[in-house]
Amino acid sequence: VQLQAYGGGLVQAGGSLRLSCEASGRTFSNYAMGWFRQAPGKEREFVAAISWRGGYTYYADSVKGRFTISRDNGKNTVYLQMNSLKPEDTAVYYCAAPPGRQIATSQGEYNYWGQGTQVTVSS
Repeated sequence: VQLQAYGGGLVQAGGSLRLSCEASGRTFSNYAMGWFRQAPGKEREFVAAISWRGGYTYYADSVKGRFTISRDNGKNTVYLQMNSLKPEDTAVYYCAAPPGRQIATSQGEYNYWGQGTQVTVSS
């Protein structure tokens, strides 16, 4: 499975970005997907996850109400819409895929990872 994340960039606090992650190598619609992030000097942390058909989503408390995860199974792509960005959202964002259909929130449950895309929020 190959995951290609893109859409990061530099944005001012309060702004928005949409990250995309394209998947290939297996039937995308059969699996849940997730987003994680890693800030400098910190451990990678869970951000959001979505079930295989998109009917269930789950968010870290730090992004709830500001970020929205969605997917387009016809395009083999998962998205992360990020609004009301804060400087503390600055991190490298990774998309990841677990082996099953259900939402997973810990890194150990994911076995495929994209290369990461940098998001920088200036104050």
